[in-house]
Amino acid sequence: MDVRIAGAVLGIVIVAAVWVNVAVTLLIPRGRVGYIKVVDRLVDRVYTAGGRLVRSWDRRDALLASQPVVTLGIVLFTWLAGFMVGYGLLLWLLGGSLPEALREAGSSLFTLGFAAGRGAEPSVVDFFAAASGLVIVALQIAYLPTLYAAYNRRETEVTLLGPRAGSPAWGPELLARVQIADGIEQLTVIYQGWERWSADVAESHSSYPSLLRFRSPEPHSSWVVSQLAVLDAAALHLAACPAGAPFTARLCVQMGFTCLRKLTRTLRILVDDDPRTDDPARLSWEEFMEGWAQLREVAHEIRPLRERLAGARDNNRFLDKRVADLEARLAESLGLLPAGG
Repeated sequence: MDVRIAGAVLGIVIVAAVWVNVAVTLLIPRGRVGYIKVVDRLVDRVYTAGGRLVRSWDRRDALLASQPVVTLGIVLFTWLAGFMVGYGLLLWLLGGSLPEALREAGSSLFTLGFAAGRGAEPSVVDFFAAASGLVIVALQIAYLPTLYAAYNRRETEVTLLGPRAGSPAWGPELLARVQIADGIEQLTVIYQGWERWSADVAESHSSYPSLLRFRSPEPHSSWVVSQLAVLDAAALHLAACPAGAPFTARLCVQMGFTCLRKLTRTLRILVDDDPRTDDPARLSWEEFMEGWAQLREVAHEIRPLRERLAGARDNNRFLDKRVADLEARLAESLGLLPAGG
């Protein structure tokens, strides 16, 4: 009897812990990832190890596309298993063997009813188990449309950016194509749209971290890389043409930086909150000059390079290197970049 009482106490603790985790994961939009982060890390390690065996980037991308589905499936399974064990221990206190109690708890949890207990007391536990199963399934059904709605909003802007900035997207390419098409005034609309996009992603992806693992439909199209392209374009626009650049370019960069900081906190990626301007950056000088040369070919009104370098750093018109570092770390953590760059 002492063992049964201890098991019942443990069952109450398990049931309460599962309910708390369900509430934190599905109902409280505060970015407290809790247990789902533990599962995400374990699944990510397995997929990272498996991805090393796949040489083709397209196949690796297809493999990683199933990662969020596996993560959500494991989370749902552990919730149901936790309820089954917790209610089973409570039923065990009322008599019978432990396997019979687990069988009755599973029958009630999934509302099958083939293993009903005898007496009024087991029925109370059976009712709670049945209600728990229904609530979990209902919440999960409501949770998935929320994820896919946020996913569709995110990918719509990424798809629209493809014809404007190439695939994968590149900031200098966006500015060059807009310059060739004489559509500089459209950049204001693009900057405004991506400012709102960053705010939406910051809120939705920090509240529902599973979205961070949902990949873009095309192998060479990434939402992180697309955001980096727009931030690059806005920063280069501010640096090269400070007099003609719209104010929305600065707002786009600032909101993008805020979005990345929030996502890195959600993923618990360690970053320097206050880096120095002379800290090493992942963007090499050769890569920067490649983009600058492309802009020089299509835009003649930009200031000379030396003048730009002298004035832009003091006026904070460069894309802050924190943005580039945060983008790189986030992309590497999510597996959005192929090996070698």
